Amino acid sequence: MAFVLLTLLSAGIGVTLCYPADFQDLGGNGRNRTSIRFLVVGDWGGLPTSPYVTTEQTLTAQEMGNVAGQMGADFILALGDNFYFKGVDSVDSPRFQETFESVYTSKYLKVPWYVVAGNHDHAGNVKAQIEYSQKSDRWKFPSYYYELNFRIPNTGKTLTIIMLDTVMLCGNSDDFADAQPRAPLSAVDANRQLVWLQDRLARSKADFLLVAGHYPVWSVSEHGPTKCLLKKLRPLLLKHNVTAYLCGHDHNLQYLEETGVGYVVSGAGNFLDDDTRHWNHVPKDSLKFFTGKSSTKGGFVHAEVTDSKLFLTYFQAIGTSLFRTVLSQREFM
Repeated sequence: MAFVLLTLLSAGIGVTLCYPADFQDLGGNGRNRTSIRFLVVGDWGGLPTSPYVTTEQTLTAQEMGNVAGQMGADFILALGDNFYFKGVDSVDSPRFQETFESVYTSKYLKVPWYVVAGNHDHAGNVKAQIEYSQKSDRWKFPSYYYELNFRIPNTGKTLTIIMLDTVMLCGNSDDFADAQPRAPLSAVDANRQLVWLQDRLARSKADFLLVAGHYPVWSVSEHGPTKCLLKKLRPLLLKHNVTAYLCGHDHNLQYLEETGVGYVVSGAGNFLDDDTRHWNHVPKDSLKFFTGKSSTKGGFVHAEVTDSKLFLTYFQAIGTSLFRTVLSQREFM
């Protein structure tokens, strides 16, 4: 009876639920070293018409390959708005080739891309992006939200990354209004994700615990702090001593730190915006770094997790690092 009930529940939940993952295999990349390295890029989704890419996307892709070759990258976090401006319509959409496969061509970027959806993706068919995981060797999008677990090589330490669908959680946003999501399309799906997140955070014993989504918790730029996430997510980040929250949505690079949690905005993969209208809407002294200058030509973040530290380095597409910060592993009471 219990098995039948579980089966029925699973069928009803469908693709929106993803149970805790096993530890991911770093393969040969995990030998003879003591860290995990990865890139973080958001809002990288090209254009819906020819040439299907922006100059910023092309240059950012090239520099991602350079940095991955020099500093290493075991995987990439792709944090939404993967296809401008209305996502894709099917798993056979040519956009997968035009905006992804034919752009990120460096051999150093032929690693797993762990994907979440952004507001522009939700304007199209997110299930088609999930299904593309079966057609691509590197596109890893198993569910709307999911958990990744890693062993940091030769250290005995662990890293967990919880990938969220913040559009499902909060609703889509209207960039022509105040850009704040109004309400989730399905309150049931939003609550199911929140309950899942609470459970995963409460259970986590990872030495480094990251949460990633599309919408920002804190941002000084056009979209500003996301009210829904301040209410639903921020208390959980603080309660469970999360190391950092990673996102995109605003088209620039930001680093904020508040009450021991790092907030990474990496949304410069395709466009740039130096808007700072919400400069005074974040906690005092929390903003440590910001750039949206067109002269940077795009940007992304390189992360390295060692046995005791998380190193975050911000890169501009024209080939130099802009900012670096360090976060310590979690402390358990």
